[in-house]
Amino acid sequence: ISLRARTIAPESWYLALLGFAEHFRTSSPPKIRLCVHCLQAVFQFKPPQRVEARTHLQLGSVLYHHTKNSELARSHLEKAWLISQQIPQFEDVKFEAASLLSELYCQQNLVDSAKPLLRKAIQISQQTPYWHCRLLFQLAQLHTLEKDLVSACDLLGVGAEYARVVGSEYTRYCNLALLLMERKLGEVHPLLTLCGTIVENWQGNPIQKESLRVFFLVLQVTHYLDAGQVKSVKPCLKQLQQCIQTISTLHDDEILPSNPADLFHWLPKEHMCVLVYLVTVMHSMQAGYLEKAQKYTDKALMQLEKLKMLDSSPILSTFQVILLEHIIMCRLVTGHKATALQEISQVCQLCQQSPRLFTNHAAQLHTLLGLYCISVNCMDNAEAQFTAALRLTTHQELWAFIVTNLASVYIREGNRHQELYSLLERINPDHNFPVRRFLRETLKMSNAEDLNRLTACSLVLLGHIFYVLGNHRESNNMVVPAMQLASKIPDMSVQLWSSALLKDLNKALGNTIDAHEAAQMHQNFSQQLLQDHIAACSLPEHNLISWTDGPPPGQFQAQNGPTTSLASLL
Repeated sequence: ISLRARTIAPESWYLALLGFAEHFRTSSPPKIRLCVHCLQAVFQFKPPQRVEARTHLQLGSVLYHHTKNSELARSHLEKAWLISQQIPQFEDVKFEAASLLSELYCQQNLVDSAKPLLRKAIQISQQTPYWHCRLLFQLAQLHTLEKDLVSACDLLGVGAEYARVVGSEYTRYCNLALLLMERKLGEVHPLLTLCGTIVENWQGNPIQKESLRVFFLVLQVTHYLDAGQVKSVKPCLKQLQQCIQTISTLHDDEILPSNPADLFHWLPKEHMCVLVYLVTVMHSMQAGYLEKAQKYTDKALMQLEKLKMLDSSPILSTFQVILLEHIIMCRLVTGHKATALQEISQVCQLCQQSPRLFTNHAAQLHTLLGLYCISVNCMDNAEAQFTAALRLTTHQELWAFIVTNLASVYIREGNRHQELYSLLERINPDHNFPVRRFLRETLKMSNAEDLNRLTACSLVLLGHIFYVLGNHRESNNMVVPAMQLASKIPDMSVQLWSSALLKDLNKALGNTIDAHEAAQMHQNFSQQLLQDHIAACSLPEHNLISWTDGPPPGQFQAQNGPTTSLASLL
């Protein structure tokens, strides 16, 4: 920088460099290296404390959101937080630095550093309603991730009361809506109804009202899906989809709220859109509409890629991982194992970039690998993957899903009776449920809630039992609708199983033409599965089946060909 340039007031240079930095940041594609250079140049002028702190915050934010240099981002954010605390009335820089820094600590699994930082920021932000509410939410979320729901609820209660005192009904409802989700299942339904009425009757600005409706409806939809009420949730899901269409047409700056506490936004509307796609995928997956799940996953992933070019917010990677987890299960059901394996590898890559993401999804990743191992008949590897997943999870529903699949591995191996009985004892220790009614009850419940895949599986299993018992007519009454439903999903395993049963049934009934047709169908499904089996086992990513401990491997060696037999699948 020339001597003449140094004599000009540093504020002028600061504004010029800031303008250049913003220009480079918002370029298409963004020129982050040049943006960082411009911001770093500010320090050459030995700027006043306010400019120094703000520049450290800007550098930390750019490095955190647009690069993988988390250590340098952390250094700048720590400096911004330290310096800004010495400056009176500098709330925006002070609390944004605290918020971002605690987020980065969590990304690096330094939760014990994030908590005291957030507590201090909450303590000194009571005169700044927007930041006080936002920081309370952030600490509550951190406690929720650690499964400390008591602390999370306490903080949300504090947030709701604070919002009431400062006159922010909007932020109060956000807190109350979250609080009600921690109640017991039987208590939630009346509270949901009450909360829905409050939201609909609330008279606020349009952006906030629609944002609040999306927030509430997402909670409502996920609550129904958690309870397996796929049919009952449809009206709520439709409302949510209509709501996100409305909010996407509104401009954020149309009406600014007068109360600072009302400036709190639970999620940017672009992120809300991805979230609505995600819950739609969850619904489609549970209902057995797998082609629909594929369509919405493609849309969501496309939108995520665009957003991640400008914003590397951790929640976007979380959305991406959850979407991939769902679509991987779809691929395994529809007989696309090779694609599923490549998508499992994508999840591994995303988890390599974020320690917190890996901590939160390691159990799911090993579970998906276990399911893949079953699909390619690698039973020893499947057992090892499910065992690793059980070691890594405390989530009740995931635990039940894993042990159920582990039980199926023991059954298929045929010589694991002792392990199977021990596992069944853990699944149903009191033996109160009448075992003889399991399948009929399952069929009744799954049919009532339009759980198509569960219905198809129940039908084909009942059909198989009736066939073994010699009741061919009743078996046929089960297998034919099972095949129709499986074709609609489409579920390749149930189609393969149904076609084999139809072949044997028609042969036993003397229907030669129908038996030949069923045999041809079975042959076609077998060939499709065989080709996909060979393709999957030949991929270098197939080596992932041996990974059961530590972070996911980064490199894979090429396979020479399938190492497992397809015989038991056919």
